[in-house]
Amino acid sequence: MALLEVKDLSIHFGGVKAVQNVSFTIDAGIVYAVIGPNGAGKTTLFNLITGIYTPTTGSILLDGESIGGKAPDELARRGVARTFQNLQICMNMSAIENVMVGAHLRLDRNLFKAALRWPALKQRDRELHAEAAELMQFVGLEAYVNARADSMPYGALKRLEIARALAMKPRLIFLDEPAAGLNPKETIEVDALVRKVADSGVTVVLVEHDMKMVMNLSDRILVLDYGKKLTEGTGPEVRRNPDVIAAYLGAHA
Repeated sequence: MALLEVKDLSIHFGGVKAVQNVSFTIDAGIVYAVIGPNGAGKTTLFNLITGIYTPTTGSILLDGESIGGKAPDELARRGVARTFQNLQICMNMSAIENVMVGAHLRLDRNLFKAALRWPALKQRDRELHAEAAELMQFVGLEAYVNARADSMPYGALKRLEIARALAMKPRLIFLDEPAAGLNPKETIEVDALVRKVADSGVTVVLVEHDMKMVMNLSDRILVLDYGKKLTEGTGPEVRRNPDVIAAYLGAHA
């Protein structure tokens, strides 16, 4: 059984059909990329699967169970995490506190215990601090463990978001343009990190415009155009597809 199955998924905003009858499946343990020209519906598709939008029609199954229209926090409890195109970092917090925020669903949030400062809660905070430090090392940010988020360079903040998502201990992580705005060296670092995440057993779904990165990383690729599924396949299959070439370069080209 596929980890994620999307069937005839659509969403309409008034008369605009942003995603139209898109279907695909994702097996556990792979890197699955979603590509397409600007406005193709890639981020909208992510928003549908991760609970930000409710589908107009269609279904989304995680391990065979319907999750269409479920709230993001419920999906997080089921092991679905994501990052966003634009940085969603708490700049008034330290780097390690940002990572710890990702583990909030695994915390005991009993107000009575917190008010009494129960030793067990303090011990759990210390454990989460250690976990967050390990995740920062995992994403290559060990030099920033004691840094404030607002003092970190942009490329490091992109990896900090991935560390925070991993703090949820997800089975499935959606990365929306993790290399956007990065220089070539930073892009190579994120490329290696995405592969490292997949090798750790987390299934990765990726939206990215850097085609070299997509072709290097992806086991399967879904191509969208004007909200519709254009094709799906391996990197070489997608690269040779005349419809994909036309969508990116124009039919005349």
